[in-house]
Amino acid sequence: MLNFLLENYMKIISKSGEHLFIAAIALVLGVVVAVPIGIAISKSKIASKVVMTIASVLQTIPSFALLSIMTIIGVGKLPAVIALFIYSLLPILRNTYLGIVGVDANTVDAAKGMGMTERQVLFEVKIPMAMPVIMSGIRLSAVYVIAWTTLASYIGAGGLGDFIFTGLQNYIPPMIIWGTIPVTLMALLCDFFLGKLEARMSPYKKSGGDVVEA
Repeated sequence: MLNFLLENYMKIISKSGEHLFIAAIALVLGVVVAVPIGIAISKSKIASKVVMTIASVLQTIPSFALLSIMTIIGVGKLPAVIALFIYSLLPILRNTYLGIVGVDANTVDAAKGMGMTERQVLFEVKIPMAMPVIMSGIRLSAVYVIAWTTLASYIGAGGLGDFIFTGLQNYIPPMIIWGTIPVTLMALLCDFFLGKLEARMSPYKKSGGDVVEA
């Protein structure tokens, strides 16, 4: 175990960086796309049902099948990022929608009564109030994406999946273990730091109240 680590620590660090890069790009794209869509569909029940259904269907596609489909555009990091981006959408989309529609109606009415425009209500009331729920979805998606990135090695994207699947195919337990441990640590650390960010962005924290995680 330790001998394998000492002999391959540079490869482990390199693969970890590669793994984190792929996961981070997919997650950022998921946030950039899913949050605005989640806000937009909060204004229409029909639109929300249609979009949520599509996102749910995409989520049910087996990961290997989706990665295989992505090979029509080639192999490597690009198809892996696209596949992981698709998987990242549903938790962020759902929580953004639920967070926005869950804002207390009396608070919204009070803001409008003060003369706020719809845009001001959205950016100064709804989004800040919904932020803990939105961040909870991002945290969940981040953990999923980091875990699913291991599968990206099957289409030549690299990452720690190279260690895990090579170890499984050749029965090299230390390779499996030292491929799995960094993935687990990354997922835990990402969840921890996003949780801290969620708490800092919560309007309840600013008001001195307790933050309740979704």
